Amino acid sequence: MPSVTTIAEIGKHEGQLVTIRGWLYNLRESGKLLFPIFRDGSGVIQGVVPKSAVPPEVFDAVKGLTQESSVIVEGKVRADKRAPGGHELDVSNVQVLQRVAENDPYPISLKEHGVDFLMEHRHLWVRTPRQAAILRVRAEIIKAARDFFDERGFTLTDPPILTPAACEGTTTLFPVDYFDEQAFLTQSGQLYIEATAMALGKVYSFGPTFRAEKSKTRRHLTEFWMVEPEIAYATLEDLMELAEGLITFVVKRCLERRRPDLQTIGRDVSKLEKIKTPFPRITYDEAVKLLQDAHAKGALENKFEWGGDLGSPDETYISSQFETPVMVHRYPAKVKAFYMEPDPQRPELALCVDVLAPEGYGEIIGGSQRTASYELLVKRIHEHNLPEEAFKWYLDLRKYGSVPHSGFGMGIERVVSWICSLEHVRETIPFPRMLHRLYP
Repeated sequence: MPSVTTIAEIGKHEGQLVTIRGWLYNLRESGKLLFPIFRDGSGVIQGVVPKSAVPPEVFDAVKGLTQESSVIVEGKVRADKRAPGGHELDVSNVQVLQRVAENDPYPISLKEHGVDFLMEHRHLWVRTPRQAAILRVRAEIIKAARDFFDERGFTLTDPPILTPAACEGTTTLFPVDYFDEQAFLTQSGQLYIEATAMALGKVYSFGPTFRAEKSKTRRHLTEFWMVEPEIAYATLEDLMELAEGLITFVVKRCLERRRPDLQTIGRDVSKLEKIKTPFPRITYDEAVKLLQDAHAKGALENKFEWGGDLGSPDETYISSQFETPVMVHRYPAKVKAFYMEPDPQRPELALCVDVLAPEGYGEIIGGSQRTASYELLVKRIHEHNLPEEAFKWYLDLRKYGSVPHSGFGMGIERVVSWICSLEHVRETIPFPRMLHRLYP
């Protein structure tokens, strides 16, 4: 019996007879030669079927295959430098599990389709080589992030998805009926992992988060995934070093393990190869000057005024000035979340940082040193018109052994978008949820 293998592992079986289980991606004919291209989820490979080398029923079965018909194929692996992946399969037998009917063909043909059509058929679009490659890179990014924290003594602690109050204000929350109470889908696991950090020292969470902003930009999803570390006794400086380490670790891992997928996507990997520490660090004040200078030169339409939060065009411009991620730190406290520690030198600023990806991809990490003072935290909760009662447990963390501590959130989809060089975040997740997209 030929050994069952995947297309990704086919190079280990050169010269051997193997079995592949997958689907027909495409079929070309040239006289008495058939060139079926098979996919199995790990990659694609071209088969070769000469009419003179196989039984007539095998030749006819391959010739009659339709796109996305499911098949079990036997053949001998042969090296061919011209072929995708460096190998071809001399097909000797094929078993057709299900042949897609010609009168109801697979909807996504190899021609161009509009984005709306592809999104409506997302459950099938993910089968295409480029979309499958993006999802494999996504999986690698997630595994790399987990490995980074696991190898450095962090403990994974899972925060709840249903929460009684807002993490960053109530205007961008999805309300949920929770028996006789109102709950919300979480915006972030941060407040809860601050609690587990006080128990375990170094923790992280990884899970879905939800933002109800009515935004239609190419960077926004309403449901997305974040990895969030939190560290007791860590300062803003410690946090920035951790963020640098995480990003370089993730990029290096993708280059090591997913280079063929990045090539399938069409990524210029030479730009990723330039990602090395230390990253440039600029203050919010310096970022404002950069934006105002750009406006004066006509590079930016609107003039940025000190005191505002950076918008997408601002982040895009700043990040496009650097070949590596850039860290913008110490924003005005009034545009940031209630839990951020003020800068002791300039209390109007928060000890926070946003990490902007290069090539105009904007924010991929946002974090801060957290307020350690009970009195100051109560004051900030009131200033933000948040219900103190809902944060009683969070305030307890400042009553019983409060310490300086810091953490950040890294949006997985934003990182996928940058590493894969995608135009829109909708391709970064198997089934995107956006302002007007809830199907499929």
